[in-house]
Amino acid sequence: MAYPAAPHTSAAFLASFATPLPARRASPPTRRRAVSVAAIATTTTCVFADAPRGIKEEQADSGAQAAAAAAARRDVSPDTVASIILGGGAGTRLFPLTRTRAKPAVPVGGCYRLIDIPMSNCINSKINKIYVLTQFNSQSLNRHIARTYNFGEGVGFSGGSVEVLAATQTAGESGKKWFQGTADAVRQFLWLFEVSYLLQVDVVISSFSLIFHCLTKVYYNIVLQKHVDSGADISVACVPMDESRASDFGLMKADRNGHITDFLEKPKGADLESMQVDMGLFGLSPEFASTYKYMASMGIYVFKADVLRKLLRGHYPTANDFGLEVIPMAAKDYDVQAYLFDGYWEDIGTIKSFFEANLALTDQSPNFYFYDPVKPIFTSPRFLPPTKVENCKVLNSIVSHGCFLTECSVEHSVIGIRSRLEPGVQLKDTMMMGADYYQTEAERLSELSVGKVPVGVGENTKIRNCIIDKNARIGKNVVIMNSENVQEADRPAEGYYIRSGITVVLKNAVILNGTKI
Repeated sequence: MAYPAAPHTSAAFLASFATPLPARRASPPTRRRAVSVAAIATTTTCVFADAPRGIKEEQADSGAQAAAAAAARRDVSPDTVASIILGGGAGTRLFPLTRTRAKPAVPVGGCYRLIDIPMSNCINSKINKIYVLTQFNSQSLNRHIARTYNFGEGVGFSGGSVEVLAATQTAGESGKKWFQGTADAVRQFLWLFEVSYLLQVDVVISSFSLIFHCLTKVYYNIVLQKHVDSGADISVACVPMDESRASDFGLMKADRNGHITDFLEKPKGADLESMQVDMGLFGLSPEFASTYKYMASMGIYVFKADVLRKLLRGHYPTANDFGLEVIPMAAKDYDVQAYLFDGYWEDIGTIKSFFEANLALTDQSPNFYFYDPVKPIFTSPRFLPPTKVENCKVLNSIVSHGCFLTECSVEHSVIGIRSRLEPGVQLKDTMMMGADYYQTEAERLSELSVGKVPVGVGENTKIRNCIIDKNARIGKNVVIMNSENVQEADRPAEGYYIRSGITVVLKNAVILNGTKI
C-alpha cells in the first residue's frame, strides 16, 4: 500500500528539512511500481531532518548551516555494513506451511522462497556481508541458501559472503540450548563483529523475523544513509498502520524530527489507544491519516555496531527480544530514530494474508511483482525447461517453469515449479507450490496401474480457495471446495488443514480418488 502525502505540505515546510534529492526517472504511468524509491525519499525528506539533531526548524534553511551539513555528510559504503537476517521462530501463524520447514523457506510467488526477499533487498543495496541465523526446521532453508547465494553457479558476491549460523550451545551456557529471542540470537554471535575485518563495521542492519511476514522491496542503503545523516544510534523502519492490524506489530511514537519517544510491542486495549499518532504531521493526507493512526515497526533495525555491542552485553545483558525489551529501553537513553517507509508493504504473517498476497500477484497491475528489472528478486537457478501447455484455458494466473498443463482450466491462481495438471482439472483461486522432483512417465503409469496417486492433480479434479503444498498427490475426480464453509479444521491424517476458510493440502499429502473436502 502507498500513502499519499498531504496536499497542503508547503515548500517552506519541505525546505526546513534535508537537502533536495536528485530527480529520479518517473515510473511508467500505465504500471504501478511495487516500491517507489522517489516516494520513499520524499517522505523521509518531509519528516525527518538530515541536519544534526537539535537544530531548530527555523534555522534549517540557513545557507551556512546547509553548507556545513553537506560538508559533514558521510556517504555510507556497503563495505562498512553487515546484515543479520533472523530466521524467525516456529512460525505458528503460518502453520501448517511451517510444519516441516522454517518460515523463511516457505515458497512464495511460484518459484521463490520468503528468504529471497530480504536477501535480494541486501543484494540490491550492495550489502554483501550477510548472516542468516536459523533455529527451527532449517534444513531446506540451509540448502536453498547454499545453492542460491554462493560463489559458484548461484548469486555470487564480489568480496562478500553469506553465512548460515545455526543455534548452538556454547561452553558456560548451561541450560540454554536455543535462542531465547531476537536479541539473544544476535548476542550469541556478537563475537563475529569483533574479528579483525569487521572491526571497522560501524553500522549493522538487522532484518529480523518480522520481515518474513511481509512482501516489500526496500533499498537498505537509503535507510542506512538516513541513519548516518541523522546521527542516530539506532534507526527503526516503520509503516503507517490501521487499527484493525496495529496490535499485531510493535508500535512507536515519534516527534516531528523522527526521534522515537515510545515503543510498545503488540499493545492491546488502552495501551494500543495510547500509541495513536497524528500521521498528518508526517506527510499523510487527512483522509489517510484518519485511517492510519499508528506507526508499525517493519522489523528492520539499523545499529551502530558499537552501540549494538554495548546494549546487548553491557546495558541489557539479559534482554532477549528487540521489540519487547531492547528498543523500548534504548529509546530512553539513546538517539533512536524512525524511518517512515512509503512504498508497497503487505503483511503475509497468517495463512489468509499469505494466500491473498500470493493471488494478488496475478493482478494485471500488481502492487508487488518479482520481475522488476531495477530491483529483481533472486532465487535458486534450477535450470528447468519451459512450461508445456496443451489445449488449456489460463486466465489471470502465474505459471512457473517446468510445468505440464493438459486440457485444464486455471483461473486466478499461482502454479509452482514442476506442477502437473491432468485433463479436466479446474483450478480457481488456488496457490499450488509445485514439486521438488519429476516422476518419469514409467513411474506415473506404474503407480496408476496399482491404484496409487502420482504427484500432481489428477483428471477431472476441481479445486478452489486452496493452498497445495509441495509434492502433493491429488487423485482423480477429487473436489476441494470447502462447500460447508468450514473456517478451522485439523485433518492431518487426511492430508489437509483448513485455516480461515482456506484449505491447505499438506506437503507430500495423498488425497485419494473421489475425495470431497
